[in-house]
Amino acid sequence: MLALVGILTIATLLFCIMSKRLSPIVALIIIPILGAVIALYIVPLFQGGQEVLPHYTAIPKMVVTGISKLAPMAAMFVFAIIFFGVVSDAGMFDPIIAKILKVVGTNPKRIIIGTGVLALIAHLDGNGAVTFLITVPAMLPLYNKLGIDKRILAGITALSAGVNFLPWTGPMIRASAALEVSTHDLFTPLIPAQICGLAFMVFMGWYWGRKEEKRLGLAGAGAGAVIGGENEETTTHFAPKELTEEEQKLRRPHLFWANITLVILVITGMVATKISPVVIFMVACCIALTLNYRKPAEQSARINAHAKGALMMASILFAAGVFTGIMGESGMLKAMANSAGHFVPDSLSSHIPFIVSLVAMPLSLVFDPDSYYFGIMPVVANIGGFPPIQVAQASLLGQMTTGFPVSPLTPATFLLCSLSGVDLADHQKFSIPILWLASIVMAVGAMLFGVFPI
Repeated sequence: MLALVGILTIATLLFCIMSKRLSPIVALIIIPILGAVIALYIVPLFQGGQEVLPHYTAIPKMVVTGISKLAPMAAMFVFAIIFFGVVSDAGMFDPIIAKILKVVGTNPKRIIIGTGVLALIAHLDGNGAVTFLITVPAMLPLYNKLGIDKRILAGITALSAGVNFLPWTGPMIRASAALEVSTHDLFTPLIPAQICGLAFMVFMGWYWGRKEEKRLGLAGAGAGAVIGGENEETTTHFAPKELTEEEQKLRRPHLFWANITLVILVITGMVATKISPVVIFMVACCIALTLNYRKPAEQSARINAHAKGALMMASILFAAGVFTGIMGESGMLKAMANSAGHFVPDSLSSHIPFIVSLVAMPLSLVFDPDSYYFGIMPVVANIGGFPPIQVAQASLLGQMTTGFPVSPLTPATFLLCSLSGVDLADHQKFSIPILWLASIVMAVGAMLFGVFPI
C-alpha cells in the first residue's frame, strides 16, 4: 500500500507540473505532504490496524530533514548565480567575444566552431537563456553576411550549451538533491565523458562548416569568401553589440585578468579539491563584489539585479527538500523501488544506468527537469543491482542537458529560436538527432571510462 501511495503521489506531481496546473514550488510542497497524510494516517485507519499512528509532528520533521540536507546546495546555487552575474556585469566576456569575432573572420568552419566556443564560455554560469542572449546576437551578423544556414547557428549553440553541464547547473543540482549526493561525486567521474561531448561539438562545427563551404561555393577559398560577387577580405570582422549607457557604467575592463583568474580558480577548486562548493562560491562572490564594485551601494545593486533568478532556484530546491524528505523518510521511495525491482530481471538490472543514458536526451521532450529528477529518477535509481549515483550520472548525459535547447518544456528553447530566426519545428528537426547523438557519444565515453557498465 505504501508503494501505491508513493506512485500516486509522484503521478499527481508529474501531472500537476507538466499540465501547469500548479507551479513546481507549490506541487513539490503540497502534493508530498498530502501523500504522507494519506499513507501515514488515513490508510491505516481503513486497514483497521491497531498500531499507534505517528505523532502529528512526524511529517514536519520529515520536511525539516529534507530541507536541511539541501540547504548547502541551495546556498551554493544562490552564490553561483550572483558570482557569474557580477563578473559578467563587469565585462569579463566582452574581450572574449571580441577576440572570437576577430579570429573567425569569414571562414564558415571557423565561424561555426567559434560560435560553439563562445557558447561554451557563455554557459559557464549554467543559464541557457543568458548563453543564447550572449552568443546568438554576437554571431548572427556573420551568418547573415555569408548566408550560412541559421539552423546551424541554433544547432551549434544548443550543442555547445548542452554538453557543458557543470556542478552548479540546474540538472546537476537537481540530481544531487534528489539522491543526496555531492555535486563533486556526481561531476568528477563524468569529466572524460564530457570531453568526448566537447570533441563531438568541435567535430560537428567542422563538419557543418565544410558543408556550408561547399554549398556556398567557398571550398578552398580559405578565410576569404566571394559573397554576392564581391571579394570579402579575410580581415573583415564584426564588432560586438553596442552597450547601453547603464552597461557601460558597470564595465570594469581593467579588471579582466583579475576576473578571469578568479573564475579559473573557482572551477579548479570545484573540480580538483574537496572543498565544499558552497564555501568556494561564497568566498568567490565576496571577492568578485569587492574587486569590481567597491561601494556597498554598488554591491547591493548587483546582488539585487541577480536576486530574482537566485531566489527562484533556491525556492525550488527547498521545495524539493520537502519532497525528497517526505518520500525518503516515510518509506514510500524504498517501497516503490522494492516493488519495481520485482519486475526487473537480475540479469538486466546492472545495465539500467547505460540504458538510461541512451534515452536520457529524448526524455527531455517529455519530462521537465523537476518532474524527472525529483519524480522519475529516484525510483529508477533505487531499483537495486547498481549504485544509485550511476542513474543520476546517466541522466545527466542527456536529460535537460543536451535535451534542454530543443525541449518545448523550457522557455530557453523558444528564446534560441527567436534570436536566431529559426522556426521551432525546423530547429527540432535539425538539432534533435545531433543532440541525441552527442548524448550517445558521451554515454559510450562514460561506459569506456568505467562510470557505469554496459
